[in-house]
Amino acid sequence: MKKFQFLLALVCCFGGIKAQTYIQNVSIADVIHKKMIPGQTVIITDGVITAVKPNKQVKIPQNSHIINGEGKYLIPGMTDSHIHFFQSGGLYTRPDALNLKKHVPYEQEISWGHHHMENFLQYYLRSGITSVIDPGATYNFLTLRDSLKKNDSLPSVYMSGPLITTYEPEAFKNLDKDEPFKLALTVEDAKKYVQEQLPYKPDFIKIWYIILEKDPQKAKEQTKKLEPVIKTVIEESHKNNLKVAVHATERFTAETAVLSGADYLVHNIEDEIVSDDFIKLLKSRKIVLCPTLTVSDNYYDTYGQKKHYNTYELENSNPKSIGSIYDLKHLEETADSTWIKKYKVRFNSQQIKTYVSKVDSIRRVNLKRLADGGVTIAAGTDAGNIGTQHASSFMDELNAMKESGLSNWQILQSATINPAKILNKETQYGSIEAGKTADLVLLSADPIEDLNNLTKIETVIKNGKIFDPHKILKITPEILVQQQVNGYNARNIDAFLEPYAEDVEIYSFPNTLLSKGKESMRKTYEALFKKAPDLHCEIKQRIINRNTVIDKESVSGIKPGQKIEATAIYEIRDHKISKVYFLY
Repeated sequence: MKKFQFLLALVCCFGGIKAQTYIQNVSIADVIHKKMIPGQTVIITDGVITAVKPNKQVKIPQNSHIINGEGKYLIPGMTDSHIHFFQSGGLYTRPDALNLKKHVPYEQEISWGHHHMENFLQYYLRSGITSVIDPGATYNFLTLRDSLKKNDSLPSVYMSGPLITTYEPEAFKNLDKDEPFKLALTVEDAKKYVQEQLPYKPDFIKIWYIILEKDPQKAKEQTKKLEPVIKTVIEESHKNNLKVAVHATERFTAETAVLSGADYLVHNIEDEIVSDDFIKLLKSRKIVLCPTLTVSDNYYDTYGQKKHYNTYELENSNPKSIGSIYDLKHLEETADSTWIKKYKVRFNSQQIKTYVSKVDSIRRVNLKRLADGGVTIAAGTDAGNIGTQHASSFMDELNAMKESGLSNWQILQSATINPAKILNKETQYGSIEAGKTADLVLLSADPIEDLNNLTKIETVIKNGKIFDPHKILKITPEILVQQQVNGYNARNIDAFLEPYAEDVEIYSFPNTLLSKGKESMRKTYEALFKKAPDLHCEIKQRIINRNTVIDKESVSGIKPGQKIEATAIYEIRDHKISKVYFLY
């Protein structure tokens, strides 16, 4: 008998018997036909969906790995169709838009981004996003993509090289392989920069079709002048079997790009309501369009210091990136105070509010018209831009699409099967069908009934591997402490308390007990958050020693014109903050 078991083990190891997982008695989202099918069993073999059948037609072998899907909903793994790894989502990530290099050198920001690409991918996977598309990276990030591709426990990454652009911001020049832009103003430039990317094996090419001219007639003349450059980039890319994504937010630049052969428009049109002829053009050319409805507002809200992250975002974003957004509050007191305060006033002005409302309205009307007209829509956030956090911003984007009038089925299609069409990969992933990669998300509630049920994730499956979403990320002491700082600065009681143990003890150093238990903290801090709308904690210095984090803090907003300087010592036990000591 033992000999037989040994031989059986050998056969299993070397492919005679393949490892199988059965997701039993689950409702599956058929995103192609827009219907929920109950009572199904999905069979996964070596990372591939091998069958989708009614329960009665499946006999499950003994000792098989079974996931009980009763009362649950299975959707394809989602895709964020527009992100940028060279941007962190934090305050210091776009020095061309907000130059704070004297506070955080851009080289430091770049280095941090390189070291945290894997971390960002883990946040995406935890959010049920099993693939991401990065239309505009750098040569160093393409190299990182290749190294991380060996880890099949991370989302798939599809990435272009540097954006081939008609305008290059000064802040990004002379960065060598960290440069995200390549300025092309001639046909020769266009050919050169496509060829330059080929050794790095980009998944596609991206054009940043920027027209700076504000006068409509002159802008159209400039668009026409640059048309040969755009056409050459597209032709040279297509010769090398690479699709082309184009950033074009004006109708006439987008139309020029499409007529020149572009494949993917990575933003919506925001300068005018699109015509029926434009919609027919996009549909006839099989263009995929990514609307990115929320990214611009995140800039404006950050500048105006009115960006409010909800509990989900505070708990599901890289805490350093999201924490930096609150830095403008204490940077008001630096040498930059004058222009930071002017930004705050300007971006809270009625003029800006009117402009933002008008552009948002155009984008949303256009999205509804395009979707109803049969244009393929792919959901994407432009994550990495200031205020638009990696992974957690996806739900905000989907809800904005809902507010634009799209149905939940249209939105689920835009997050699953439609992105796969961007790079002709719809036969590989994006729906729950035999023969496709087993990238799946098991939900505890129906996303068609309520879109926000997409956050109620029980299990994530990537390449057939099964993950508990709560265990994908390694939660370090620093992450816990920064999460509660972010919750404090957001005056969000639930996000603030989440990192704490139920029996947390708060002391005045060295041993005077101030409170015990999370509920006692809730009462204290709920009252504080209500009475102190300008509450802000700046971390002046941080020391990390194993399971202890020591922060030197400067707190403003409790009493007008006064700051409280304190040192907080956080002790972490069992992945929660168990004790805090304050020194005043």
